Amino acid sequence: MAMAMVSHLSLSSAAALRRQCPHALRTVWHRSSSQHWGGVKRQSSSATITQAALQIDLVPCLVDNYAYLLHDTASGTTGIVDPSASGPVIKALKEKGLTLDYILNTHHHWDHTGGNADLKKEYNAKVVGPRADQERIPGIDIALRDGETWMFGEQPMRVLDTPGHTRGHVSFYFEKNKSVFTGDTLFSIGCGRLFEGSPEQMWISLSKLAALPDDTLVYCGHEYTMSNAKFALTVEPQNGALQSRAQQVKELRQKGLPTIPTTMREEKEFNPFLRPFSAELRKSLKVATTASDIDAFAAVRAAKDRA
Repeated sequence: MAMAMVSHLSLSSAAALRRQCPHALRTVWHRSSSQHWGGVKRQSSSATITQAALQIDLVPCLVDNYAYLLHDTASGTTGIVDPSASGPVIKALKEKGLTLDYILNTHHHWDHTGGNADLKKEYNAKVVGPRADQERIPGIDIALRDGETWMFGEQPMRVLDTPGHTRGHVSFYFEKNKSVFTGDTLFSIGCGRLFEGSPEQMWISLSKLAALPDDTLVYCGHEYTMSNAKFALTVEPQNGALQSRAQQVKELRQKGLPTIPTTMREEKEFNPFLRPFSAELRKSLKVATTASDIDAFAAVRAAKDRA
């Protein structure tokens, strides 16, 4: 493996992030080829993003799932968010010489909890998940409520109820580190299907996430960005930010690189599920200008379901 090096963020959004955050965002990379996007310079799929002493590693699982390995450098605490399978997680832990303390689940679906049992057995890790859905989280030990702050080592983590995809879905917000793990509620340029919730519930959940600071890094549960971008261009084809992001996504995926994380600011610029107010979007979907944002959001979700 090549020697790790610290990259320099050259986009204006990265400069703004450094000005706004007293703990400068530092990204450590392990290979030489690079891509700029989302305010982050990504050089390989084996990146470690370090922000305010919290290291975050993407761990690809199954076909298009992402689990996230978290390591608090101050306390040595290590966790995994939404492990769909144990194998890739165990491999990542061994490569870094780490053991596992916590398993964090955003919701109960098997492709986010499938690794719980094996990882708990292997490392005696504690499972953390939503109290609202604790009966469906395999092996849960710590059940957290909406608005509750729980300490991951020395990192405060706030729990946000974000139902819609499932009734008990939560997102994990590390305010100190300006990072949020959104599971299947918010994707880059997309949102989750409404399996158990209503359009109103999902819109409230998305609005809660969109209210986070613009420089919040968004870590979602799946690599759906390319298909999401194709759909988004059908409902808002003149959106310049979307056109630019779609091209970046195409280039990243052609190189086998992930499109995550993105930032909340960017998602508000090009994610149609956060833009029900857009006149172009409403015209494309034949939504009346007098219709509510919830009705417009529902129309976007219905159109994506048909796509």
